[in-house]
Amino acid sequence: MTKIDEILIVLGILLLAGMLAEAMAKRIAIPRVTLLLICGFLLGPSVFDFLSISITNQWFPIITKVSLGMVGFLIGGSLITNQLKKLGYKIIIISLSIVIATVILMSTSLFFLTQSLNLSLLLATIAIATAPAATTDVIHELKSTSRLSFLLKGIIAIDDFWALIVFSIVLAIVSADASGSIKHVLTYVSRDLFGAILLGILLEIPIAFLTGRIQEGEPSLAEALGAVFLCTGLALWLDFSFLIATMVMGIVVSNFAKHHTRPFHAVEGIEWPFMILFFLLAGASLHISALRSIGVIGVAYISLRIVARLIGSWFAGLIVKIPFREMTKLGLALLPQAGVSLGVALVAIQESPDLEDSIMPIVLSGTVFFELIGPLFTRHALLAEPI
Repeated sequence: MTKIDEILIVLGILLLAGMLAEAMAKRIAIPRVTLLLICGFLLGPSVFDFLSISITNQWFPIITKVSLGMVGFLIGGSLITNQLKKLGYKIIIISLSIVIATVILMSTSLFFLTQSLNLSLLLATIAIATAPAATTDVIHELKSTSRLSFLLKGIIAIDDFWALIVFSIVLAIVSADASGSIKHVLTYVSRDLFGAILLGILLEIPIAFLTGRIQEGEPSLAEALGAVFLCTGLALWLDFSFLIATMVMGIVVSNFAKHHTRPFHAVEGIEWPFMILFFLLAGASLHISALRSIGVIGVAYISLRIVARLIGSWFAGLIVKIPFREMTKLGLALLPQAGVSLGVALVAIQESPDLEDSIMPIVLSGTVFFELIGPLFTRHALLAEPI
């Protein structure tokens, strides 16, 4: 069997396995991300060894960058200026309060447990992200139109935006930390972030004008993928944050490409096959020995994330004058967590391979827990007696 044959066969089996897992998820009411992770784990070196260590090591970095480049672009594309104005200041305050509470509480508490500043900071920032799809599905299923559902939809619209911003800053700090120089760290972080922002703007201003004009109507898949791949590749080559670059690119094109309604919506159609590969490879990369080591830190990660959601919500409630009980429901409704958290965790271990056995088991176990339990809390909060 040649190398090309092997690659095509493996890709075909993985995509079909992903479709099967998704079909099963709908029938047995288990989140598809969870089933994909389990399927990847079974196919990986720890069980059936269909996906060998060499395959996951070769493919994982590429699939991770491509998938997250698309995710970053779509998150940025959802932040349209007019929509943000309609959301109001309350949503901005609540979301920022939860972000700050999560970072401060989790990083300090985990530092006492791990004695590793880099590990505690990375886990704290990974915990910020939510699962917009899972939360939105529950709201749509219940046809909820309460104030709580309005707040939820607004917060999940920008929550992953904050998550990527904070994660990129922390990752830049961790990457530059080896020098031990504060000046070097600040220089590295500034270059990483501002370089990414500038790249996203410079690329997308001409693209925003040209897209959809070559062929009448919405932009083609070739235009969409070309823009995302170019931005991701240039950011990696220049050593900028590709997450920030693609997100800024999405923001620019969604606000400047006024001649069509959904700029680059074609990315949404191609994103999921990449995400199938992404989740399967993530599951395959998990080792049984690492799973056994979750222990106290894994339990602390899950518990602290729940507490941070509640504290952040309560504090924001005092500022925006929303009752304590309603903010408690809001905090619990924001527990679902899925793809973005896992994606940034994979980027983190690629930048800090020495932390792989610490980060991946904790984040994977947290993802499975919050994917299974989170939507139940969201549903309960929305069905509770309105204030």
